[in-house]
Formats: sequence, C-alpha cells, structure tokens
Amino acid sequence: MGSLTRRRLLELVGLGAVGTAAAATTTACAAEGGGKGGDGKSGKAREFHGAWPYQVPPKGHFNLMSGVTDSIGLGMYLDLIFLPGGMWYWKEQKWEPLLGKKWGFDEKTSTFSYTIKDGLTWSDGSPITGQDVLTTFLCRRVMRQTEWQFVNKAEIGDDEHTVVFTMTNPSTVIERYVVRAAVFPHAMYGGFAKRATELFDSGGSLDDADGKKLNEDLQAYRPKNPDKDVLTSGPFRYDFGSITNAQLTLRKNDKGWGADRIRFDTITVFNGETTDVTPVVLAKNVDYATHGFPTATEKELTSKGFRIIRPPTYAGGGLFLNLDKLPEFRDVRARQGLAHAIDRRLAAEVGGDSYKPVQLMAGFSDILVPQWLSDADQARLNHYEHDQDKAASILTAAGWTRRNGRWFTPQGKPATYEINYPAEYFDYVAAAQSITRQLKKFGIQLNMRGVTFTQQPIDLDKGRFEFAMQGWGASSAPHPHFSFVAAFFTHNIPIAANQGGKGIAFPLTQNTKAFGKVDLEKVVNEAGAGLDEQKQRRNVAIAARAFNELLPIIPIEERYGNNPALQGARVKEWPPDSDPIMLNAPYADNFTTLLMFKGKLQPA
Repeated sequence: MGSLTRRRLLELVGLGAVGTAAAATTTACAAEGGGKGGDGKSGKAREFHGAWPYQVPPKGHFNLMSGVTDSIGLGMYLDLIFLPGGMWYWKEQKWEPLLGKKWGFDEKTSTFSYTIKDGLTWSDGSPITGQDVLTTFLCRRVMRQTEWQFVNKAEIGDDEHTVVFTMTNPSTVIERYVVRAAVFPHAMYGGFAKRATELFDSGGSLDDADGKKLNEDLQAYRPKNPDKDVLTSGPFRYDFGSITNAQLTLRKNDKGWGADRIRFDTITVFNGETTDVTPVVLAKNVDYATHGFPTATEKELTSKGFRIIRPPTYAGGGLFLNLDKLPEFRDVRARQGLAHAIDRRLAAEVGGDSYKPVQLMAGFSDILVPQWLSDADQARLNHYEHDQDKAASILTAAGWTRRNGRWFTPQGKPATYEINYPAEYFDYVAAAQSITRQLKKFGIQLNMRGVTFTQQPIDLDKGRFEFAMQGWGASSAPHPHFSFVAAFFTHNIPIAANQGGKGIAFPLTQNTKAFGKVDLEKVVNEAGAGLDEQKQRRNVAIAARAFNELLPIIPIEERYGNNPALQGARVKEWPPDSDPIMLNAPYADNFTTLLMFKGKLQPA
C-alpha cells in the first residue's frame, strides 16, 4: 500500500456522522428537487479553485476503493466525483440526500435498508443500481472497513435499487458508515466482489491465504485506461489529461446528479501540503483551503483580504508509542507518567489560535464530551495535569530510575528515543519540538526526525518508529465511536494489518482498575452499538474511561481549522461564521461541498 494524508486518515476512521437514534421502523429521507446552475448570461467559464495533496501518476492512481492509499481521491472533492448517499448537517442533525433516496432500520429483523435514487447514471450513461452499492461494500469488507464489525451480510433487496444489510451487532453508526460512503461502479470492482462473495460464503476469512491474496490484489488494482475505465456518478469528473505535479482540473459531468444545481463549470485543485500551496494561496489563486497554516502565514493572508474560517475538526495531534519496540511502555504506569510529564498547553499554543490543549483525555473531542458523559462520569476522568514530580513518582513505582537527571528504564537502558512526525505538518513539528524540549528537561531524550507526510503513517503502521506524532479523534463523525476506532484500531493491530504491521502494537485485551479485564474491540463496538442512544451513552462512558486509564495514545492538542477563504475573485461570498453549516467538520461534510450541492455557493 501507499500513503495516507492526515485528511484521508480522518476520513478512513469513519465516513459520516451520527444522527438521532434510529426508530424501529424505516425512516424515509426525501430528496429535494434541483435548481438550475450558473447565471446563463456571460457564457464565461465559472471556475472554483481549491487545494488538496495528491500523488501524481504513476504512483498516484484511480483505484479509489476505501482503504486503498495513494489514490487521487481529493478528500472533500470526492463527494463531487463519486456520490455518497448523503451529507450531514452537524448543527441541525439532518441529512442532505444525494445518491440516497431513503434508508432506515428494522429492529425486528436487525437490518438496515438503503435505497438509492432511480434514474441516475454513471458517466458513460449506464444506470447506477443496488449492485454498485453491494459491490462497493463487499470490497470495503475486503479492505477491513469497520462497518463489517457490525454487519455480516449485505444483499440486494426487493428492488434493484435497494441493499439490505443484516446486522449481527445492531448499531446506529451503521447509518453513518453506509450513507456517507462513496459508491463505486460494479463495472470496475465486480470481479473483486465476486471473489469476496466466494471467500466469505465458503467460510473463509481475510486471514486465510486466499483472503490475504484478495486484499493484496484489490490494493494493487490499477485501471489501465482511467479515462474510459473510471466511471463517476457526481456532478464533476476528472480531466485526466490535466493532471500535473502542480494541479489538476475537475470538469462538469452533466450526467451526474446535482450538475444542474452547481454554479461552477470547473474546479481547479492545486497539489501539495501546506508549504507547497502557500505561495499559490498567497497569490490569490485559491478560493478555499483546509491546510494548517502557520500563524505568520495567517497574518499575511488576512492582510491580503482572506478570511480565516475556524471550524472545529473534533480531532488533533497525539503522541504514539511503539509497544513492540519499547516494552517499558507496556506498563500503563509508564504511559500515565509520560502524560503527566508533558505540558499539553505549551505543546498546543505553538500552533496559534487554531490549537487548544486536550483537557479531558476521554479519547474523543472535549467539545463533544458533555453531550455524551454525565457529570459523574466526567468527574472520574484523569486530566493528567502537568506535574513532573508526580510523573517521576509514577515512573519510579513502575521500576524506572533517575540518575544525574537522566531516566533509565526498568531494563536499565537510558531513556533515549526517536520521535518522528510528518515533516510538512507545521503543527505536528511544533508540538514534537515542544515535547522534546519538555522531556529533555525531565530527563528523557528525544531525537527528532521528520518524515514526509505520505510515508510517515505507513512507517507507523509497519512499526518503523519509537515515538511518533499522528492524529487522534475523528473529524468524520460526531459519534464518539469513530474516535475510539481511531484510537484503538486505526494505527493499531486491526487496521495496521493492511500494511502488514501492528502499528502501536497495543493489545486489545487489557486489565483495568475501573472494569477489570476488558476486551477493547468489544468495548469500542459497544460504544456505537444498539439503536437506543441512551444505552449507547453508558457504553461510551465505559470506552472513555478505559481510554482515559489505559492511554493507548496520548492526545496533545485539539485542532480548529484555519481555513483561508477568498471572496470577490471567483466566489461571490462565503456564509458568516454564525451560519450553522460552518460547524460542519471540514474533513467530513465540508460546508464548501454542501453549499455547492445546494447551489448556494455563487460565482463572483
């Protein structure tokens, strides 16, 4: 496999957001009618300019199946190319239906039915049917996507546009995983879906030789002639001939649903992470970007007339430890001592106004904790206040020793480690620098090593690290379940297996003071289990307290977007901060994409 950007990572840990508890009967989601796009007057091409990092072919490719890396998926813009069932309004807690027509739960049969609109076509004019949906989710099963921990079967329903998912572990989060997922064409992936059906129907698994081979083959698939082979469903389509190291173009696909609503004819996407796109943004060639810009750049952007939008991301940077390489940190006391030794406030403030220290250490966003945990459960959380004396006491109790201001592990080795981080992410770099300074004063030596952002998460999954800075939390959904998936599964044994490694190598069976022996895979799944949100709250509290005690990772900072938005050049204007849509997480149901689908983002 290839690389993961942090944006892509946030998407992978859960595609969607959680709404209200589902009723026992199926809920219909009515789609709105479309309006006419464009002004129809000047005849001038109406352009939108964005930015997103992508790999250039041949490394960059068009196998866009969920979980496959190095694909030219373009993050937030993928919704405009391959339609999901819908997008979620985080404040109003309601759906904007796109590909989907209706969906809902049947508690009696433990099923979730998902019906897509009829009359929709792929870019070649062929119809989009339930078979495309079924094929997509069979391939997602091969890619170990998390919904298959709740579902054991998917099949075509009573009509060709409906797929029925049978749940072994009924959960409201299935709605998020299914409706928010991009649907890909059976014409591209049908062969893999057929092999998956044969594998699982015969009792095989992804751990078998055939299952491993299927996973490898799906990841290695590359469309030979993308212009012909890659069928798209959304209102935009790749201009395959436009792709360069610097930029690419998306052109209006008149066959795609929503094309008549959207007021822009083309979308230019400039390539690169923050340092690459900064000159392009400063030159006012970009209308909107989700990159994390340093404070000095923010000031310069503001002086040039950009507005800085700061939506919550419900996620941030955290410290990851390799328990395979560092047996001294398998003792929970060592991780707890480390958490006390680091001043998260200092580590966060170097990022500027868009970064805040994590306070509650619950494993999901501090913003969301009051919605899910009672006052009593919040009071049980250890905040791991900065206290290096307490940290020293905890490490000493765990068998560590300090001589001449330097710590030695219980094995007698000097506490000297390497910390790596994505070199292009200024906030992770700054946090790593701060942590290194703080721990040096405490008596633990860290040697810093930047790794390009496309390689660093791969190294993490393969176990090629000691300490690392990476993302915690979930920008993809407000339900805590998705953050727990990120903490316990994403860069750990269950999902790191896609890279052939164990990631942080944190065992999912643990002993806790709060609950005794726990199966964390079960705990995480139960945090999103059931169709009763009140019962979910009790399970979320268990997962949060387990995370808080065990610290599989150490959350450091919570990030708010510092998204430059330009108006008057190509975009007429952006909504005010008071508009509820501006509370949508930028890496999930991005307000820009939603505004386009609604026809509310107007050309200048």
